[in-house]
Amino acid sequence: MDHFSPISASIGGALIGLSAALLWLGNGRIAGISGIFGQLLPPARTVVWRLVFLVALVAGAFLAALLFPALGNAPQLAAPPSWFTAGAPVWIAVSGLLTGFGTKIGNGCTSGHGVCGLARLSLRSLVAVGVFFVVAILTVTITGIV
Repeated sequence: MDHFSPISASIGGALIGLSAALLWLGNGRIAGISGIFGQLLPPARTVVWRLVFLVALVAGAFLAALLFPALGNAPQLAAPPSWFTAGAPVWIAVSGLLTGFGTKIGNGCTSGHGVCGLARLSLRSLVAVGVFFVVAILTVTITGIV
């Protein structure tokens, strides 16, 4: 938490909320990344808006990095644990697959449940976010990585 800035965090949170509200009000869709990405393959009938959303997500991050280079001073990814000998790329791939599997069995990701589900007063999302927090707290406690 060495780089925490309440101003940039507030602006980022407001922009995430605004984009989720615009997608919901303008398209009737929830801005859960796992659901948006997960319906690309096999292509759903509504593939165009999904591609536009994902391209805009990446382009927005790229544009922010160009306009505000100080944002790039964030900490790097945590290294794999010492017992994992296959290397960082394999660690990242395994972590990504496990995250994808978790979002599939959890019926959504943190953005879908935390931002959109809670805003819609979804009980399922409230339970999911509670589980996310408990697992995060346990993970930090066990690994000591903050």
